[in-house]
Amino acid sequence: MSTETNYYIPAAQASETDRATFVGLVYQHVAAAVAAFVAFEVVMFVTGIAGALEDFFFTGGGGRWLLMLGGVMVVQWFAGNAAADLANPSRQYIGLFGSAFAQALIFAPFLSYVFGQAGGGATVAEAAVITGIGFAILTGIGIFTRKDLSFLRPIVMWGFGLALLAIVGGVIFGFGLGTWFSVAMIGLSGAAILFQTQNVVRRYPIGSHVAAAVGLFSSLMTMFWYVLRLLMSRD
Repeated sequence: MSTETNYYIPAAQASETDRATFVGLVYQHVAAAVAAFVAFEVVMFVTGIAGALEDFFFTGGGGRWLLMLGGVMVVQWFAGNAAADLANPSRQYIGLFGSAFAQALIFAPFLSYVFGQAGGGATVAEAAVITGIGFAILTGIGIFTRKDLSFLRPIVMWGFGLALLAIVGGVIFGFGLGTWFSVAMIGLSGAAILFQTQNVVRRYPIGSHVAAAVGLFSSLMTMFWYVLRLLMSRD
C-alpha cells in the first residue's frame, strides 16, 4: 500500500504502529495549541490588551459580548476548515494556531477579571488542574472503551446549539446563567471530548492529526472556561 493511501485511510484500519503514531501526533498538537494559547495570553497581559478588553467587554453591555462570540465562532469555523485541508500542511497549522489565538482572545477579558480578584491566580491554577485531569480521564475512556459512542454526536450538537441560544438570550434579555448552566456545559464538553476522542481512533484519516487536534482543543478550552466559571461562583 502506498504512503499516499495510508495518509488518507481511517486510523482504525491502519497498522498498530501507524495508529499509535497518529494518536501521539494528535495529542502533541493539542499540547502545542495549549502552549500557543498560553503564549498569546502572556502577550495580551504584558501589552495591556487583556485589561483593555476587560474594560471594553465588562462595561460595554451584552452587545459587545455577542460581537466577540460571533467573531470567535467565525474564526473557529475558518480554523476548522483550514485544519481539515489535508493537502496543505501550512494551512492546517494556520488553522490550529488561529484557533488558539481565537480562544486566547475570548479568554483574555475573563482571565483579566479573574486575576483581579483575591486568590484569582490560585483559582485559575485549580481550574487548569481539574480540566487537565478530566480531559485525561475522558481521553482514556474514549480510546479504550469498546462501546460505540457515536450516539453522543447529536446530543452534543443539540446541546451546544441550545447553550448558544441561552447565552444569546441571557445577553439580550439580561437574565443570568447560574451554577447549573456551568455544570451542564462541563458535562456537555466532556461528552464532546469522549465522542471526538473515539472519532480520532475510529474515523479520522491517518493524515488528519491537525484537524483532530483542533476539535479536541476547542472542547478542552470550553471545559476549562466553565470549570473556571464554576469555581468563581463559589465566592
